[in-house]
Amino acid sequence: MATTSVPDVNTNTAPATPEVKKTPPVSLTASAVSKVKEIMGQQTPVPAGLRIGVVGGGCSGFSYSMQFENAAGMMDKTFDMDGLKVFVDATSVMYLNGCIVDYVETLEGAGFKFENPNVKSTCGCGSSFSV
Repeated sequence: MATTSVPDVNTNTAPATPEVKKTPPVSLTASAVSKVKEIMGQQTPVPAGLRIGVVGGGCSGFSYSMQFENAAGMMDKTFDMDGLKVFVDATSVMYLNGCIVDYVETLEGAGFKFENPNVKSTCGCGSSFSV
């Protein structure tokens, strides 16, 4: 009967796998994070985070969506941005990849501005886009 030797495996010396950090598909500027936190603080009860997404509609095909949420959905990716939880659904991730959300105040008005490198065209009113 032949004997086979089994290599001695020490489980304590396994190489550590590097932690993979989720890169958010969308980023918020410090101004945008600050404004969202300010508005969230005025809500009762205070929401758990902000949902950013893309929805069908508008004259060009898609428009952006921002709303407060009490919890992440089953298909959401959750990102922490300076203490602000941002929820993005799986479908919106591909449309928001590389997008930057800023909060701007001008003499003409104030609001959140999306700078999305995936956009091929926008409508005349600026509230919808196509990819």
